[in-house]
Amino acid sequence: MSKNRDLSEIRNIGIMAHIDAGKTTTTERILFYTGIIHRMGEVHDGNAVMDWMAQEKERGITITSAVTTCFWKKKQINIIDTPGHVDFTAEVERSLRILDGAIGIFCAVGGVEPQSETVWHQADRYNIPRLAFINKMDRSGADFEHVIDMIHDRLTKNALAVQLPIGQEDNFEGIIDLISMKAVYYEPNTMGLKYHTQQIPDELLENATKIRNQLLEHLTEYDDSLMEKYLEGEEITEQEIITAIRTGVIDHQFVPVLCGSSLKNKGVQLLLDAINNFLPSPLEVPPAIGTKPNSSVEVLVSPDPKKPFSALAFKVQVDKFVGKLIYIRIYSGTIKRGDSLVNQSTGKKERISRVLQIHSNKKKDIFELEAGDIAALVGPKEIKTGDTLTSDDLDLLLAPITFPDSVIAIAIEPKTKADKDNLDISLKKLEEEDPTFRVSQHKDTGQTLISGMGELHLEIIIDRLKREFNVHANVGNPQVAYRETITNGVISSGEFIREMNGKGHYAVVKLKLSPLKYDELKLGEKNRFINSIDQEVIPKEFWKAIQSSSLNACLDGPLMSSPIERVRIELIGGKFNEVDSNETAFSIASSIAVNNGLRKAKAVIMEPIMLISVISPEDFVGEVIGDINAKRGRIEHIRNANQKQEITAHVPMSELFGYSTRLRSISQGRAVYTMEYLKHEKTPLNIQEKILKKVRGF
Repeated sequence: MSKNRDLSEIRNIGIMAHIDAGKTTTTERILFYTGIIHRMGEVHDGNAVMDWMAQEKERGITITSAVTTCFWKKKQINIIDTPGHVDFTAEVERSLRILDGAIGIFCAVGGVEPQSETVWHQADRYNIPRLAFINKMDRSGADFEHVIDMIHDRLTKNALAVQLPIGQEDNFEGIIDLISMKAVYYEPNTMGLKYHTQQIPDELLENATKIRNQLLEHLTEYDDSLMEKYLEGEEITEQEIITAIRTGVIDHQFVPVLCGSSLKNKGVQLLLDAINNFLPSPLEVPPAIGTKPNSSVEVLVSPDPKKPFSALAFKVQVDKFVGKLIYIRIYSGTIKRGDSLVNQSTGKKERISRVLQIHSNKKKDIFELEAGDIAALVGPKEIKTGDTLTSDDLDLLLAPITFPDSVIAIAIEPKTKADKDNLDISLKKLEEEDPTFRVSQHKDTGQTLISGMGELHLEIIIDRLKREFNVHANVGNPQVAYRETITNGVISSGEFIREMNGKGHYAVVKLKLSPLKYDELKLGEKNRFINSIDQEVIPKEFWKAIQSSSLNACLDGPLMSSPIERVRIELIGGKFNEVDSNETAFSIASSIAVNNGLRKAKAVIMEPIMLISVISPEDFVGEVIGDINAKRGRIEHIRNANQKQEITAHVPMSELFGYSTRLRSISQGRAVYTMEYLKHEKTPLNIQEKILKKVRGF
């Protein structure tokens, strides 16, 4: 990374969309036109640079987010290409957490598809400025205006075209730039490298002028100087329009809509110009917000290379050649090869042996990183996804990354004794990499269970075990990852008063347990602990042990040893002894109190509910709805989707195993679906009884 560079010249962006909208193809063109690669690969040929995993090449989908850096017109663009499949939503979540801007790519035929909505609303949560790029304008059925209508209907009313297509489908010839009011045509024999501008064709000029006026009217709503010139009929320059669009994008008041065909090499250079012109630099986004450790006092982190170092580890990857790679976004300061840093999440100090700039799966050694950079470190051993890294002279915790719960589990066992140790080591490495992949032991059977976001997610894990780690394993049938909660409020006590190894232990804890509703929880919160006592009842030095032990006790529910969620635990009383009280005693007493309370509070099972979206020809809509109802599903919406019907519903995960086969059967193979985890809900009593009988072997 260059020293003393201008932070205003950096763009940290992500590319996000529904599966098969053209994210990776667009990224491939960006790398080609910026000179990073000299030959374009194709997803369908399995040689795209950003899809480097064997599983990505074979399936033609993106599984892991890939990072790269390129330069366009003197600006440095750090790009993260994210997956489109919902099973890998964690890759999108962690990428959006550290980005300054994003490009939403939409298929000109499919428009706003289900996963497009999901990732758009993920970006809403992080207040990320965005561009929209309507891709595949050359495809049969492409309809630019219809896609904009869908964006208005499903995503935002603030999206307006800054470009128009010249023709559609086989007649897609070029692009009208509404800012310069010029027509852009690409020379096909140059793979889109050469293009020229000319006057807008007469038959398209009237419509282009009309759409441009709509654009200017919208921009005047938040640019007073532009409004004044517009009302007085004065000439508005291209730079004034660009400045107004940039202001609107950064203030989340405007989403510019561009168009093109990445596969046919049209529109990508104009997209790069839009990234430079409209998306923010690290200086133009709000400062990162952190807190002092063990405090709720907020700290604002400005992107200054001269300030103390702070960064967020947003991804961990185990590389067989270099070891553990820690992907970081630097928010302030500078770090060099050989420096030490503090992991504020654990308090441990670690040394940096290498600093790497990443280009997909290729790595380039560099000497230092500065505020605004996205890169990788080698050396630290105990850093996890979401950890805050700082220099010695800074006490700061950045907001962690929140990931969804796993919803499906399978039992796994080694095929041979020789595989056993390798299996445990390999699963641990995969768990480090993927925060939505979890490994656990069944309490009663001792089986190893692996949990993930869907059947494809776990299928990829098993495949990686075989290919990357040379571990062969037997796997069981998929099982639903249930949770438990309580329905009644109770008051429960726990005490630990005994002598062990000649030392006394004394602690009494009194807790009030009560149920919480789903919408009462904060993002990422499972249970809530409240302290309602003062130091005269129990000294402050034991409060942390009580809280930690109480929340840990919720990992083992009374019905089927599933984690307990949506419980409010309030510390309302207790006793201590100045001689014999200690943290261990209060930890044990707290755990006893919670376990006693959970047994009395009428626990119930919660099952994962999936948001399912089915796009079907109208002829089969009735059968699709009937089948969803038969699966205990609840229809939420039925709406038109490009001459088809889109049905969205909430359906229990347990009813959806083998759904792809069932849907193909009732729609003659013409309907498609996606599903994503929504939340856990209480299971009906008759279903709960069946689950418990199965678990208990009756």
